Amino acid sequence: ATPSKTQAEVILVGCGCPLRGMGWYHAVQMLGGECPSAKMCHVVEPWYLGPGSEGPGGSEFIEFKSKSEEEHGVQFHKSMSDLPPVADGVKRLALISGRTADNPRLLGESIAAGCTVIYLEKPGAPTVAELKAMKQQAADANVQICMGYNKNVCKYVRNAREFAASAEGSHVTFVSNNTYENNAASLGECFERNAEGMLKNMAIHELALLASFYDVTVDNIDSVKVDKDFSSCQTLAGPSGKDFTDFDKVKFTIKTKTGKEVSVQADRCGGDISYAAVSDADGKELFRHSMPDEEDESNVSVLEAKYPGAMPYFFSQDPDYITVKERVANLCATGEEAKDVATIDIAIAALSVAEYLTPLMQKELSSK
Repeated sequence: ATPSKTQAEVILVGCGCPLRGMGWYHAVQMLGGECPSAKMCHVVEPWYLGPGSEGPGGSEFIEFKSKSEEEHGVQFHKSMSDLPPVADGVKRLALISGRTADNPRLLGESIAAGCTVIYLEKPGAPTVAELKAMKQQAADANVQICMGYNKNVCKYVRNAREFAASAEGSHVTFVSNNTYENNAASLGECFERNAEGMLKNMAIHELALLASFYDVTVDNIDSVKVDKDFSSCQTLAGPSGKDFTDFDKVKFTIKTKTGKEVSVQADRCGGDISYAAVSDADGKELFRHSMPDEEDESNVSVLEAKYPGAMPYFFSQDPDYITVKERVANLCATGEEAKDVATIDIAIAALSVAEYLTPLMQKELSSK
């Protein structure tokens, strides 16, 4: 596979298991022509082309590999060092969709492989210190980093922001819900699997919105008000028997020193609809846009039939994944700015705020 003059040569780093892995869904969208500026030419998959080949998902991956090689000319590699050098005039983009802990290493390997733009899945790295080091490493190599914070380009976020801008004195609340069962076994499993904690995981998208559009950084926070009636922090045993302390639901309002105010509500057991609401000064709701809306739901039905058994969240966020990838690929191919796409600075701000808020809110709730 070779890119045209107006396309980026995309290397997908970390495909994962078909129907399960986010990398696989990125691949399917690019191979289906959903992102015209992105030509997926290479896949680097150390697990399924190595120790994972015989285990769960191994046979499905090999089937996907054969089909992609045959129908699209995609080349598969076990490691980044196996990639061919960049051809003359080609702009190379790495889309890194593996385990968060591997990202600092994979970023360095992507730079060494000649990538000029790197798309990193959220949150980018496990810690702020690693993100800052990655930012420096990329800057030294004149490489741009874009983040896969897809809610930044989401219709419901855009509509709420536009409505709020036209309604003076209004207040925006971003609500993120998930579908875990509200019991100790289900939440304990969730807490262990997402051991970095709710704010670094589920609600990190909302913190990226706050950093992108409301100037929220640790230094610019004036006050944090926790809604103690809504919020809940628990210590539960995970499947391993170890205890994990995390929020199962939380709601808070941040005021910035520069005069902005915004709220976030996240609930692990809140259901499958997320939304943004705009209220007036008295707290009366004036506007709400949900995800998925009717348009999204009709798209979801089409995708469910096309990819039976895939992770449901792929479908509801399908248009946003396309938008972010297309803008990042276009940036790589043409140099045009990737509008509203989160940068590494936004990733650093969001993760810093998560690290700042977590102990502060846990302490506040322990005195509830």
